[in-house]
Amino acid sequence: MTNEQYYDCIQPYQNACQIMRAKLEVLNGSLYQKSSVSPIHNIQERIKSKRSIEKKLEKLGYSDSVQNAKDHLRDIAGIRVICYFIDDIYNLVNALKRQSELIFIREKDYIQNPKPNGYKSYHMVVTVPVYLTDGPVETKVEIQIRSVAMDFWASLEHKIAYKF
Repeated sequence: MTNEQYYDCIQPYQNACQIMRAKLEVLNGSLYQKSSVSPIHNIQERIKSKRSIEKKLEKLGYSDSVQNAKDHLRDIAGIRVICYFIDDIYNLVNALKRQSELIFIREKDYIQNPKPNGYKSYHMVVTVPVYLTDGPVETKVEIQIRSVAMDFWASLEHKIAYKF
């Protein structure tokens, strides 16, 4: 994949992140009005780097083409939402499920079913319609929702795993 192909490839994913951020901010305001407490502490987003896409495709046994990236990767666009409490996470998940234009591809509840290392978070992959001049393009976005405490633990666990 050339640099030019990479930048063309990620454009809809960047747009999908912007759309999802806007949706999350609107939902945050709506949930805040209902409970007088803002459920979202912060929102982080990222687009997978060219090298990271190439490595992941190689690991999965695919060549590093744009089409393979679109077909086989679900995490080119990623959003991490940090909520204050576990109830906030599930309220946000339920609010997202009421968004008619989102298509849920995959969900994993690592809060109810933590990973063996203790990791907890709520993961989902959705498609978001990104409206381009040729019409809408359904674009995948991975969303991780966790509490402040879960984020603190995951950040420390990640540092320790890679430092030692």
